[in-house]
Amino acid sequence: MIDLNNVKHIYVACGYTDLRKGIDGYASIVNGKLKLNPFDNTLFLFCNKFKNKIKILHYEAGSFWLYYKRVEQITIKWPLSMVGIEITKSQVKGLIDGLRLESYIQKW
Repeated sequence: MIDLNNVKHIYVACGYTDLRKGIDGYASIVNGKLKLNPFDNTLFLFCNKFKNKIKILHYEAGSFWLYYKRVEQITIKWPLSMVGIEITKSQVKGLIDGLRLESYIQKW
């Protein structure tokens, strides 16, 4: 499980992402599309087009982690209208549980 206490920021890559990518592919999206540093102690969240799978890229202590979650009973309310947004640690759980982020997002 991810220890959110040590994470600096959490960013959502809005829109759909091809989840067949590996760590290098997601790091490239973070660097190119989101214009952020993938080597920061930050979580970067990606979602597939069916909104039932999430991958999280996390760099910590000199190595990358790639987390994967598939939900069965809900559809994730994934934001589509921006390039990326920053969310809080408490909003991560809400996003995965099916809540919408549009009402409290911060664009960067």
